[in-house]
Amino acid sequence: MIKDGEKVLLMSEGGDEFITRVKSGEKFVTHLGGVEFEKIMDLNFGDFIETSKGEKLYILKPSIVEEILNLKRRTQIVYPKDLGYILLKLDIKPGDRVIDAGIGSGVVSYAIARIVGKHGKVYAYEKREDFIEKAKENLENWGVADLVEIKHRDLSEGVEERNVDAFFLDVPQPWLYIDRVWEALKGGGRFATVVPTTNQVQEALAAIKDSGFIRIEVVENLFRFYKPVPQRLRPYDRMVAHTTYMIFAVKINKK
Repeated sequence: MIKDGEKVLLMSEGGDEFITRVKSGEKFVTHLGGVEFEKIMDLNFGDFIETSKGEKLYILKPSIVEEILNLKRRTQIVYPKDLGYILLKLDIKPGDRVIDAGIGSGVVSYAIARIVGKHGKVYAYEKREDFIEKAKENLENWGVADLVEIKHRDLSEGVEERNVDAFFLDVPQPWLYIDRVWEALKGGGRFATVVPTTNQVQEALAAIKDSGFIRIEVVENLFRFYKPVPQRLRPYDRMVAHTTYMIFAVKINKK
């Protein structure tokens, strides 16, 4: 049964979604009406509850995708459609040590921490203190704060870790820090960076090719959702098309 303090996703029949934390003695109120948390605590995930206005809300456990898309943030995020591919290309496994440079809202650090687990570690670099504070809040809310070591430091000062398994770089001018990436990675370590425009891809590629990397790839990921109506299956009228260009490479030991 759902416990006091547990996070839930409440979804209406019309598709409205609300992520909240169950709190004994309190009430959750939306434009669809209110529900008492005490009544939710009598139910299980997959059940539904009616609001004070008679609207039905399904009670689900929020997934990482729903957490990300419902996140209140100050920065642009790596979309789930890109993030899943990045995690696979970086070949991140339980116990790995990974650097996430440019923590933003903490989304990528969260996704990596879920994979590396308690025997691994995420080292997150960020130069803006306001981003760090928001990322800390999010990571604590997601329950992975102890797996992420945040460092208030500009990449121009270098990174402290060596022989890490993977390095994700999400900064406005990644080509300025490719040497830092090479120094931190172990031989054969995986690298990924993201940029929104083609001229940035060109700048990054030039730096990567000069810095001891092979298996260089540039990828754009386009996702199209379909309306799940059996009698009228067709794409949605709108789609999130271009979000970022992803660049991947593998370190070799000699430049």
